Amino acid sequence: SERRDSLDQNWYTFSLKLEFFPIPLPNLITKKNFNYLTDLKLDAYIFSGGNSITELDPLTKNSAPERDNFEKLLLENALLNNTPIVGVCRGMQMINTYLGGELEKTKDHVNVYHSLISNNKNYDFPKKVNSFHEWIIPKSGLADTLEPIAYDNNGNIEAFVCKEKKILGIMWHPERDIPFNELNIELIKN
Repeated sequence: SERRDSLDQNWYTFSLKLEFFPIPLPNLITKKNFNYLTDLKLDAYIFSGGNSITELDPLTKNSAPERDNFEKLLLENALLNNTPIVGVCRGMQMINTYLGGELEKTKDHVNVYHSLISNNKNYDFPKKVNSFHEWIIPKSGLADTLEPIAYDNNGNIEAFVCKEKKILGIMWHPERDIPFNELNIELIKN
């Protein structure tokens, strides 16, 4: 029954490849003590993968409502201050739902690799990406302010950018590919 926050150690190595210095943030920060984050003057936020979003399935055992609340607070602050945001898997899902989008439950997307499809010439993607998610963003579920830039073979959204803010969402885990894929590094850096 232990409650904990955890982060894949590969994020540290991957962040250094991005030329970022990672600072993990605890999910215990609230509006009352948010000045702590403001004082850090962070350059960007990466919303990593992990738990399911509680409001999607309140009965699931892998949710963390305190994480949901904290990430919503971070998103509010980042959008207000135009701080760049990268969402990976669950992080992408959180951004989409926060901005008014919807998700659908899926099967056969956990611990597999699949192709990416993109007609957007502004972005280079790996040909195949890993998949570890139980929720997808269908074409009809993308928030209005987001623009799809990559899809899976079924037309579900695998990557998006924001039309008005510095936001990137990707559904795959770049930190889990060893060696790291240079296309993922350049995508996130840009």
